[in-house]
Amino acid sequence: MANPELLAPAGTWEALRAAVANGADAVYFGVEVFNARMRAANFRQEELPELMQWLHRRGVKGFLTVNVLVFSDELVEAAGLIRAAASAQVDALIVQDVGLARLARSLAPELAVHGSTQMSITTAAGVAMAAELGCVRVVLARELTLTDLGRLQSQLRQRQLAMPLEVFVHGALCIAYSGQCLTSEALGQRSANRGECAQACRLPYQLIVDGQERDLEDQRYLLSPQDLAAWELLPQLKEIGIASLKIEGRLKDATYVAAVTDAYRQGLDRLAEGLPSQPQSAEQRRSLELSFSRGLSTGWLGGLDHQALVHGRWSKKRGPLIGKLEQCNADGWWILQTQAALKPGDGLVFEAPGAGPLEPPLEVGGRVMAVQHRSQGRIALRLGPGRIDGRPLAAGSPCWLSSDPLVERQWQRLASQPNPERSRALWLRLHGQVGEPLQLWVDGAEGLDPAATAQISLRSASALQAASDQALDRPRLLAQLGRLGGTSWRLEQLELALDGALFLPLAQLNQLRRQLVDALAELEPVPSCPVTPPPDKQKADLAAVLQLLSSAACGSSASISQLSGAEDSLSQLVVLVRSLEQLRAMRDQPVASVIADLDQPAELREAVAIGRGCWPGGIWLAGARITRPDERWTLEPLVRARPDGYLVRNADQLEVLTPLAPCYGDFSLNVANPLTAAWYLDKWKLQRITASYDLDLQQMLALVRGCPLGQVEVTVHQHMPLFHMEHCLFCAFLSDGHDHTDCGRPCEKHTVMLRDRSGSEHPLRADLGCRNTLFNSRAQTAAEALPQLKRSGVQQFRIELLQESASESRHRVQQYAAALRGEISGRSLWQQEQLVSRLGVTRGSLKSGRGVG
Repeated sequence: MANPELLAPAGTWEALRAAVANGADAVYFGVEVFNARMRAANFRQEELPELMQWLHRRGVKGFLTVNVLVFSDELVEAAGLIRAAASAQVDALIVQDVGLARLARSLAPELAVHGSTQMSITTAAGVAMAAELGCVRVVLARELTLTDLGRLQSQLRQRQLAMPLEVFVHGALCIAYSGQCLTSEALGQRSANRGECAQACRLPYQLIVDGQERDLEDQRYLLSPQDLAAWELLPQLKEIGIASLKIEGRLKDATYVAAVTDAYRQGLDRLAEGLPSQPQSAEQRRSLELSFSRGLSTGWLGGLDHQALVHGRWSKKRGPLIGKLEQCNADGWWILQTQAALKPGDGLVFEAPGAGPLEPPLEVGGRVMAVQHRSQGRIALRLGPGRIDGRPLAAGSPCWLSSDPLVERQWQRLASQPNPERSRALWLRLHGQVGEPLQLWVDGAEGLDPAATAQISLRSASALQAASDQALDRPRLLAQLGRLGGTSWRLEQLELALDGALFLPLAQLNQLRRQLVDALAELEPVPSCPVTPPPDKQKADLAAVLQLLSSAACGSSASISQLSGAEDSLSQLVVLVRSLEQLRAMRDQPVASVIADLDQPAELREAVAIGRGCWPGGIWLAGARITRPDERWTLEPLVRARPDGYLVRNADQLEVLTPLAPCYGDFSLNVANPLTAAWYLDKWKLQRITASYDLDLQQMLALVRGCPLGQVEVTVHQHMPLFHMEHCLFCAFLSDGHDHTDCGRPCEKHTVMLRDRSGSEHPLRADLGCRNTLFNSRAQTAAEALPQLKRSGVQQFRIELLQESASESRHRVQQYAAALRGEISGRSLWQQEQLVSRLGVTRGSLKSGRGVG
């Protein structure tokens, strides 16, 4: 069984060199646009040829991250980046956006595409969908366990689908499913799906249970997972057949990349040599914790354990926890209970509780200036430089080792190691006879054009002589012509055709070798920026591609003009309810259709019975946003309920439900441009799609213009779903259990909210699979944009209820029905109801100085 590939991050040239020097088989990186780490330094697009040539000369692959949603007016620019990547011989694009994957397949079919973890792929159906889009590798969601991975591989074999799988093995973990987190957008108008995550998961929150503050003592970072460290799981990952192991960290520096890559390289090399697995050494784990750590765990890979994933006590880099403070003496000595061997120069940080439940902890730290051993497990320290005020600390305050200069110097040495080029094979042929120059031909040179190398023909400066001694035999010629140190070449084969014993001075052989190296150098491709077509040519090319891919799904201004003032009669109100009480309240309301999004499968048939025949568009059901490899059964209650249609949210639902009844796609499919919309509409025959929540008004209008009339639904009222998590806060903080098997189902007994630092209380809900969704405390509305949306051809407008009572639900529907009829203005609606007036992202960009809202 082949060893997995080791894939390391690179946000800078220094990190790139560190990754390669420490054994990465491949690196991934972004450029200044279209990548999910816009805060990283990133590379410039014009650097791609040089970067890829540098990597390939060292036998390392390079993957370009283009893992964000792409808006309609950015497709021309995205096409240019695809062309540039193909021209620079990038080994693969890592892609989130369905439309971008289609665009890459059309423009550069020779360029490999990898499905990003932002695609939220958790099942064989998701892998199959990526394969249909042309992906040749899939980066799986980080929430899958080893058991899930094994089950997934078995399911792929049953489908006879051979797809290489990639998983994250080290680095920061997102609490929400990547590609499904809307927190930064809702709270800070910065979209994680656009590379601008604001890391709201790393902030403190207070647990409100049934309206009362729950005392969690020092646990306040309820959504901040420990970092992933799966070094000890390498044998299992190899046994499962995972193709690539990915290290997170494009925002980290070169020393971090060097330290982590080196650790995993050592582990994989041990596997390759067939050596038995062994526990990670204390020194190696300490090094990984020092490089960057919020605490290390195996994340979800080791199995679901909601008690262990999030400890809740801190969210910053800490290093290894080494002990606790006993006391600070008046003479300046700090007494520490620890087993660690500390030395002068080490950095320590102590922690005291914050002033309030949502205040960050107080940190006190410094360098160790002197050490005295007092007793077993107790040492005395002097900290500096200068006097460190330890008065805020109490006995028992935890202490972390935040810095070790010796280890850091070791990282620096690892990061600054040389990066010699990989030696390439060279095949030579010699011919010679007395009185003629020695002739040399190149029969082959690895990595160079064979037709070009065949033209190389070199001759010695002087003629060959008959040898009295020191004849040109094979050992002598191999020794002289094979002295290729300092170049990337190695002499693989030498074919001789010499007539008798011949002599040529060594200086002549050396000169011939230098001429050979120069001739080969002239054939090396020179890094250069690809020629960019003029803007008009780019647009013309792209128009042809869009026509090809969108086919009949593309809309037209003529079809929009056919509305001719009939917008009001065509406008339809769609309501999503989350309880049977809300559903009953809709029976006499002016709505076109109702979607029941219920957590309890037992309620689905009752919901259909309640709603059957009540609305022109019928009663629809929605399933969970995520399906795991062992959760296909969750679709059975939806099928048995026999609704009028389904709101589909993932690949499994597309496979199972679209053949059974009318379906349309929810926002979780991340439709942000016409190419993505056309694929879902054409491939899966969806009646319509719900536009991505990342779109602002102008981007929304551009999407609608590129789609058939009536096939884009816009959500105009909702409590934005912030975090959609595998992690269950009900289990973690309201039970002693570890997962759904022993938690006691507190989600069915308690109402829970999370209070943030602004005082807002965000509702928490658990779904059928025990996944949690945290909703924004305030509802947001696009009511003010209703006239523009109607004029653009939007016909279906959705409002999503959350915790409203029956009377509140009716009131909400009547408000929007009146607004659609023009009886009240959108402005008065949101002002009277104290809603947030916003559609999608209102500020933020994919590159400096360029707004998207």
